[in-house]
Amino acid sequence: MRRSAAETKAVILAVARERFAADGYEKATIRAVAAESGIDPAMVMRYFGSKEKLFATAAEFDLRLPDLSQVSRERLGETIIRHFLERWRADDGLQVLLRTGVTNEAAAQRMREVFGAQLAPMIVTSAGDRAATRAALVASQVLGMALCRYILKFPPAVDMSDEEVIEWLAPTLQRYLTSA
Repeated sequence: MRRSAAETKAVILAVARERFAADGYEKATIRAVAAESGIDPAMVMRYFGSKEKLFATAAEFDLRLPDLSQVSRERLGETIIRHFLERWRADDGLQVLLRTGVTNEAAAQRMREVFGAQLAPMIVTSAGDRAATRAALVASQVLGMALCRYILKFPPAVDMSDEEVIEWLAPTLQRYLTSA
């Protein structure tokens, strides 16, 4: 059965997401992605150019950030941490990107792009001035907790309930978002 170029690219991306999630960036190979996709490795290179570009495309995701304009100013920190706890649990792609971003510059760049393009604009609408700085501080807390809880699996972080994480982190995020 012949596939169109669009169908072939879709299959490659689906397989690449699975391979990067299962094996991590370093161990996933173009050959493995091609074999599982039922195509020659040269086709993967033709469509994506390199392993880094394949990863960047496969790691495309929407943080699905909440509309903070509908949230009371006093609940901004809580709303953001609650949202990220749900997203980290629901999307292993975020965990793969974080895990890989610690050791691979292409993945780190992808993480910066995703958070920069999505988090900073959301914060501008709710927090006003110094949005880039505020977004970086929020990201430091959200990514730090995700690293400790989902990647490094530090027992205290893993053992905390979502409500406990929210209780501890929401005030810090709130301060980052609303302090003068």
